[in-house]
Amino acid sequence: CFCLISPHSGFQDGLWLKCGRTIVMVLIIYMKELMKFSLLVSVTTWLQKAGYQNFPAPPTYGDIEIPERQKLRFLSKVPQYPPSIRPPKMMKRLDLIRGEEEIHRDLILKQYGIIAKRGGVLRFGHIEMIRLGIARKIDVNKMYAIWRIDAPWKPVTRRGQGKRMGGGKGAIDHYVTPIKAERIIIEVGGKCSFEEVKPFLKMIAHKLPFPAEVVSQETLEASRKEEDQLERENINPYTFKYLVQNNMMGCHNWIRDIDKVYFGKYL
Repeated sequence: CFCLISPHSGFQDGLWLKCGRTIVMVLIIYMKELMKFSLLVSVTTWLQKAGYQNFPAPPTYGDIEIPERQKLRFLSKVPQYPPSIRPPKMMKRLDLIRGEEEIHRDLILKQYGIIAKRGGVLRFGHIEMIRLGIARKIDVNKMYAIWRIDAPWKPVTRRGQGKRMGGGKGAIDHYVTPIKAERIIIEVGGKCSFEEVKPFLKMIAHKLPFPAEVVSQETLEASRKEEDQLERENINPYTFKYLVQNNMMGCHNWIRDIDKVYFGKYL
């Protein structure tokens, strides 16, 4: 552009001066805008802003009382029988771990706990792991825990390795506690939130011999409500329960007897 309006290009001197003034004015306006922008950036960089945020008040937990015993009590490894009674032996009794728990399936404290998602058995080592894990992590000044299971009571027999068949049932090796699905194992309560107890409860639930989940009263009610809603709003009539109840395709000949009761829900 400068070459086109230069005096050597054949334009008159008046035109050259007019174009030169226009270019100078454009440069002046550009420099003013550049200075305004730099000043604005420097002001916004150093200017502090404070906004109003409305945070909810923390809960007071005024209605919660901490009991005298905050930690879990010790559960004995072997049940105590009178001296005149021989400890009885039992069969496997898989019905004690199959199906859904019907009694101990709700939180008494209405706060937090660990719930079993599948049936299984707890040995003495698992119970001690739970007790010691809670004792290390719990804050006795504002938390407490209670058992929702019994001490090991079901005998498990075992024969020595390399023994011949026969000779009767083996001797009692150890005792276990049968657990059904949806059974509450322990509860934790006190003046605490779910975020405080969830990390160490999740660590304990991960070490159990069956799938377990950390729940609060709100999450437990929400999960059961969602399950009922999905079953109620299901538009497919051919569910597994419908197939079993109507013996479609002769499924009674090859499905398990336990599936005729629980319809494949609890393994």
